[in-house]
Amino acid sequence: MSAATIILLLVTLQRVAELVLARSNTRRLLERGALEVAPGHYPIVVLLHAAWLGALWLYGRNQPVEAVAASGYGLLQLARLWIIATLGRRWTTRIIVLPGEPLVTAGPYRFVSHPNYMVVAAEIALLPLALHLPLMAFTFSILNALVLVVRIRAEDRALAAFALPARAASP
Repeated sequence: MSAATIILLLVTLQRVAELVLARSNTRRLLERGALEVAPGHYPIVVLLHAAWLGALWLYGRNQPVEAVAASGYGLLQLARLWIIATLGRRWTTRIIVLPGEPLVTAGPYRFVSHPNYMVVAAEIALLPLALHLPLMAFTFSILNALVLVVRIRAEDRALAAFALPARAASP
C-alpha cells in the first residue's frame, strides 16, 4: 500500500468519524431547541467535499507524497482537533444556532471568527499539493471559496440574530 493510499484512508476515516460526531451533535442541539440556518447550501458543501475526496482517491492514491505539504496538512489536523474540542457538543457540519447561547470566544475563536473554515481552506489546498496535484488544489480552493462566501454570510447573520454577544456571556 502506498503512502498516499494510507494518507487517503486515514483522511477518509477521519471524515466519516466527524460526520458521525456532527450528526450526533446536530441531533442533540435540535432537541435542545436549536435552529438550523440556511440548510439549502448544505448539499453543495457535502458534494464539494465528497468530490474533493473522491478526486484525491482517483488521481492521488498512487502519487508520491511531498513531505512539506503533507506535514502542513498533518499540523492542520491539530488545529482541527482544537476547534472541535473548543466547540464540544456545539460542533457540527451544518449551521446550527442555539438561541440565547453565548458566542464561543475560547480556543482559536479568541483569535479569529471562523477558524474551522480557515483550516478547511488550507486542507483543500494542501492535501492535493502533497500528492502533486496542483490543478486540483487550485480548482477545489476556488470552488470552496465560493461556497464559503455564502456559508460565512449565513452563519454570521444567524449568530448575530440568535446568539448572545460574547461580552454578555462573560461572568
